[in-house]
Amino acid sequence: MTLYTQQSKNIHRTWLLMAVFLAVIIGLGYFISYYYNSPAILYFAIIFSVVMNIASYWYSDKIVLSVSRAVEADRNDYLDLYRIVENLSITAGLPMPKVYIMNDASPNAFATGRNKEHAVVCVTTGLLQILNKTELEGVISHELSHIGNRDILLSTVVVVLVGFISLMANIFIRGNMFGGGRKQEGEGNGIIMIIGIIFIILSPIVATLIQLAISRKREYLADASGALLTRYPEGLASALEKISDANIPLRNANTATAHLFISDPFRGAGKKVSALFSTHPPIQDRINALLGMQVK
Repeated sequence: MTLYTQQSKNIHRTWLLMAVFLAVIIGLGYFISYYYNSPAILYFAIIFSVVMNIASYWYSDKIVLSVSRAVEADRNDYLDLYRIVENLSITAGLPMPKVYIMNDASPNAFATGRNKEHAVVCVTTGLLQILNKTELEGVISHELSHIGNRDILLSTVVVVLVGFISLMANIFIRGNMFGGGRKQEGEGNGIIMIIGIIFIILSPIVATLIQLAISRKREYLADASGALLTRYPEGLASALEKISDANIPLRNANTATAHLFISDPFRGAGKKVSALFSTHPPIQDRINALLGMQVK
């Protein structure tokens, strides 16, 4: 299977994972409403999740930029960067996104925004210092691919769903500590209650794993799409290698936004995690995939 066919499969798998998320939320709401004998809890869970998704749609980019301490780049100070973004945006058939800068020695970049008309591309000063023009084009094409593929909105929705699932589980666990809920009547009912409680406890962990799986799949997709945009996958591969070799953690790294960056912002910061709990696929695997592409 080539990266080209994998792009289509990744999109379908991601939407399938989103459906699983929604099923988990409804399942959580149903069990908690059953446990406390209150149908209103289920209605509240569904309505609140919709409200949170709407709010995240409109304000996610502002939140991400604020948390990252990014500022809009002055065109005169970063003319070369602006020209690269403009040229690649035209090639990709996308509106020109806003360009932001993070004053940070760690080489990294991300894109955010609710849609292609309200998109932002942000790079660190460290990235601009170590990459040549071809490599920078590779990174920008990767971020523009995230915008074109609507990855940013999808990633934001997933973040909200993960947070909401964790919130529901936390409320249930805390409420259960103080008593309340249905009395267990009969062996069958007791087994159902035990299964439900286990589901409540494990659901935030499962939701987080799904979030990380989505993030890793979208990185492969953006790498492939970016390489098709520049027609030169070696440029992005070389950029990823330099970013990896720098091994400088981001000063304002945040677990909530880590999956948005082109590379793990915690690298080199003593955060040793398995591939299962990583927000990004291994850099070397991404480089090998890019170098194995045949761009016509």
